[in-house]
Amino acid sequence: MKESLEWIEAIAPDFFKTLSRRYKILQQILWMEPVGRRMLASELDMSERTLRTETDVLKSSGVITSSKSGMMLTKKGQELLNTLEFLVTNVLEVSEDESKLTKLLRIQRVIIVPGDYDQQARVIDALGRALNESLDSTLPNGGVTISVTGGITMNKVADELTPVISKKRDLTFVPARGGVGDSVEIQANTICAKMAKNTNGKHKTLYVPEDVSERSFETLLSEPSVSSVIRMIEKSDVVLHSVGKASIMAKRRNLPAEVQQLLLRKNAVAEAFGDFFDSDGNVVYKIPRIGLHIRDLLKIKYVFAIAGGATKAKAIQAYMKNAPAQTILITDEGASNAILRDNP
Repeated sequence: MKESLEWIEAIAPDFFKTLSRRYKILQQILWMEPVGRRMLASELDMSERTLRTETDVLKSSGVITSSKSGMMLTKKGQELLNTLEFLVTNVLEVSEDESKLTKLLRIQRVIIVPGDYDQQARVIDALGRALNESLDSTLPNGGVTISVTGGITMNKVADELTPVISKKRDLTFVPARGGVGDSVEIQANTICAKMAKNTNGKHKTLYVPEDVSERSFETLLSEPSVSSVIRMIEKSDVVLHSVGKASIMAKRRNLPAEVQQLLLRKNAVAEAFGDFFDSDGNVVYKIPRIGLHIRDLLKIKYVFAIAGGATKAKAIQAYMKNAPAQTILITDEGASNAILRDNP
């Protein structure tokens, strides 16, 4: 396929630029619809004249419709956008940045979806679809145990997982950690249940707080319902997790005020698996926890990290200094552009 695309680019060098530009127009219309031309041109940083030319083509093709309220995608347009998303995400202009970021972060692969989650909330849907496609193309057939962390990002990407992942696979989702001070909907147990439902898989629940004392932990391990899930977590084939900003995660985990001050003094920028990191990737604070630790990821074959938005750039860079080499990062242009700007 790559060779064919190179031939197309040689014969029609503007083809991919035009395709990418129209994809972004369709994507932005979907996010803002109904939207007027002036507002859309401003959002895309494009002249109204240029945008009018492009939207006239899209309108005549039947992929958008226009009314007094503004422009909207037709059903045909939505189907086309879904098809183009795979091509743009996996083949076109982001591929060079994916290669640069993969080398910079020293991990197995980086997948970049268009947009910036900080600016366009719907980008999270694209991150979820990219995860769905990557799991389908990567995971082996047969029984697969998938450990999942909690959080807002993981809760939203769970909505995009589909039964296609379960074809020829017996999926079991388990929480990678015990409960934290989050609302129920973004705890790992809840997200596992959602992922299992959306993929026709199964799930197990771990009804223990992650920060339980060592003595209590030993007592809990005598409970078959707890010990069996812990063993499944430890033998996971796959881990799905996000990367958090330290300040936000400290509040979400209800850390004492003195600990939050410590994190500020030590310039913590990232959190993952209960560890807080400074910008150099040093662990500056660690929460005793039930579930997976970063060191456990070394023995897990498939590790997917999902994090987007320019404001997550520093957190991603800090965590990736500790990530196992087999990590696949799924991110967006907002985060990737910010990281590449910091590392010219």
